[in-house]
Amino acid sequence: MIPAAKPLIGDEERAAVDRVLQTGKVAQGPEVAAFEAEFAEQLVGGRTCVAVNSGTSGQHLGLLAAGVGPGDEVIVPSFTFAATANSVAITGATPVFVDIDPASFCIDPAAVEAAVTPRTKGVMPVHLYGHPADMTRLAELADEHGLQVYEDAAQAHAAEWQGRRVGTFGTWAMFSLYPTKNMTSIEGGMVACDDDVARRVRLLRNQGMEKQYQNEVVGLNNRMSDVHAAVGRVQLTKLAGWTRKRQENAAFLDANLEGVTTPPVAEGAVHVYHQYTIRVTGDRDRFQQALADEHGVGSGVYYPIPNHRLPSFDLTLDLPETERAAREVLSLPVHPSLTQADLEQIVTAVNACAKAGS
Repeated sequence: MIPAAKPLIGDEERAAVDRVLQTGKVAQGPEVAAFEAEFAEQLVGGRTCVAVNSGTSGQHLGLLAAGVGPGDEVIVPSFTFAATANSVAITGATPVFVDIDPASFCIDPAAVEAAVTPRTKGVMPVHLYGHPADMTRLAELADEHGLQVYEDAAQAHAAEWQGRRVGTFGTWAMFSLYPTKNMTSIEGGMVACDDDVARRVRLLRNQGMEKQYQNEVVGLNNRMSDVHAAVGRVQLTKLAGWTRKRQENAAFLDANLEGVTTPPVAEGAVHVYHQYTIRVTGDRDRFQQALADEHGVGSGVYYPIPNHRLPSFDLTLDLPETERAAREVLSLPVHPSLTQADLEQIVTAVNACAKAGS
C-alpha cells in the first residue's frame, strides 16, 4: 500500500535527539531559541518566531496576544481542520463560518466581506493544502474595515503569494509541526509575528512570565521542549528539497491524471502541496475504497464534514462550495519518499477508477 502521508525521520533527527538528551537539559532552552531564529530566517524573512507545543496552541496564543476574546467575532472558513475554529472559540470569541473559493479551497474574500459586522475583530484565512489564500484582497478588506488578519499556515511552509512568503502578511501566522506536515518537530507549532505580539505570546506560553517567578499575566504551559526543537532544526535543513520533490510529484500527476479535476494553482501563487487534492464527481468514497482495495493506493479526505456542521458547533448555514468540496475532495500521495514507480502506480490507479466510474 502506498501511504497517503509518511513522516520522514532519519538518522540525523535521531542523532539530534540523542545529543540533546545527553546534555540533561531537555526543557525549553537553547535548541528552541536556535530553532526559532533559523525558522524565522529561512521561512518568514526574519520575522520574529515563537515556538510552542502544537499548532493549535500557536493559534490560541496568537489570538489571545492579539486581544481576541469574549464579544469578538473572527471570520474563518468552514472547510478546514477544526483547530481553526476551535482556537477562536476557546478564547471566548465567536468563529463566523464563511464559504471558500472553489479553485483554491481557501476562504472566499467576497464571503468575508459579506460577513463583517461591528463585532468582527479579524479574519483567519487558511492556506489550505499548501495553496495560499488571496492575501491581496484580504489585506484590502482588512484595511477597509479595520480588521486584523491571522494566518493559519499550518499546511503551507514556504508557500508564496505574489512573491511574498505566507506567514508575513498578518498580525501573526501559525505553522504546524505535526508529523504529517511538510516538516515536523514530532509535535509543535511556530508563531511568526510582530515583536509586540511576540512578547505576549512568549509570556502566555510560559505561565505568564519572562523571568522566573515574575508572572506578569495569567498564562499557560505551551512550551516546546529542546528535544522537539532539535528534530525541527534538522527537518528545516531538508524542507527546501522536500518541497521541490512534492512540486515535481504534483507536476507529474497534473500531466498524467485523467477523469478527475486536478488542483489548479492561482497566478502568482507557489503551492507547496501538503496535500495534492483532486475532485471526484460521483461516489468519491467508493472511488477512494477502490484505490486502496484494487490498486494499493492510499488517500485521504480532508475534510468530510464542514466545521459548521460538526457537533461542537452544529450550525445550519448556506455554504454551497464548502459542501461541494466536502463531497468531492480526495487527497493523493505526493510525499517526497515516493518513487517513480509509485507515481506511475498512482496514475494507473486513478485513471482506471475514473474510467470505471468507481
